[in-house]
Amino acid sequence: MIDRLLVPPTADEPGGGTDRILSSDHGNRIVVGFCRVLRRAGLLVPASSTINFGEAIDLVGVEERAAVYWAGRSTLIHRPEDLPLYDRVFAAFWEQRAGQNFRVDDTPPPVTLALDIADEDQEGESEPAGDIKPVRFSQTEVLTDKDFADCTSEELAELTKLMVRLRFTTHRRKSRRHVPVTGVGPRPDLRRTVRYALGHQGEPVRRAFTAPATRPRRMVLLIDVSGSMESYARALIRFAHAALTARSKVEVFVLGTRLTRLTKHLTSRDPDAALGHAMPQVKDWAGGTRLGSGIRQFNDEWGIRGMARGGIVIVLSDGWDRGDPEILGAEMERLHRVTNQLIWVNPLKATPGYAPLAAGMAAALPHVDRFVEGHSYGSLEHLAAIVAGAERSGR
Repeated sequence: MIDRLLVPPTADEPGGGTDRILSSDHGNRIVVGFCRVLRRAGLLVPASSTINFGEAIDLVGVEERAAVYWAGRSTLIHRPEDLPLYDRVFAAFWEQRAGQNFRVDDTPPPVTLALDIADEDQEGESEPAGDIKPVRFSQTEVLTDKDFADCTSEELAELTKLMVRLRFTTHRRKSRRHVPVTGVGPRPDLRRTVRYALGHQGEPVRRAFTAPATRPRRMVLLIDVSGSMESYARALIRFAHAALTARSKVEVFVLGTRLTRLTKHLTSRDPDAALGHAMPQVKDWAGGTRLGSGIRQFNDEWGIRGMARGGIVIVLSDGWDRGDPEILGAEMERLHRVTNQLIWVNPLKATPGYAPLAAGMAAALPHVDRFVEGHSYGSLEHLAAIVAGAERSGR
């Protein structure tokens, strides 16, 4: 980039001194070295300014010392108070004035890297001294995509803390009730209009309006706790507990050989205490699977009667069913007709090469709006985002 650097001896100009010609081998190294010395002297010189300085030298040439001086001053200095220090560093670096001989090293001093696992709960810890630089990674980021089946009990406990942070919201539905609104609404509010008119001698100079109120949609979770889902069921129940404690209008059921309602047993804010109350109620844990008969019981006793109407129903299962798949398909069709959105969460969907070939899964799939993964915290985070913006759509 630099063929030569000529610094003529002009004492009356800033940084004037003796001639010095530098060969092209040192061009890039000298530019970077000058910027490094400025930083050591206390000036703020970002990498972009170093690049601009090199490009400026290439454009203005190096036949005059003033060109080099002003190229650096216009690209490396951004505050007026830095000018005196820049002049001193320029004179000392380029012309070895003031008895300072700055050395430009080809390589920076060696730095030792130390692996450090960051803990989100510990703040304000001191950095290692000397040239040891910590390289940190977050254990949370590792657990986010780890399969629940591969997690230890300690890792599941850590993921339970993360589930509390999820935003369990659903889009809202219109209510039959009307509420007062500011401005113009779809329906006149005669009572408030008359009350305002009484203050103006009966003249309706101000009209009031109402609009339909909104309320969150109910969310129902049907969790498969059969033997094929044992490695995922405990984490999914913790997910259901986090959803139930985070918002209202959440119902939790478990499916195995029978249907069990766990909503009232998961109301404790402590997840371990909630699971301690709920697990004794599940008599068919890690047993067989009769998804069709379980969903039929839900439809007959709760869903069709009102719990699922206009709500969001989430089935968390791998789709393995020992019952008649035609029953499962028919009951999923009944359930789909009354819900706002029917979502099926399958932990096996994340497996490479997976295809919904199980009889139960194949029978249910035509009647679901979303078919998503559910094997990790990251997939459940995606599920919470889907529910928050739920709209009926295809798979």
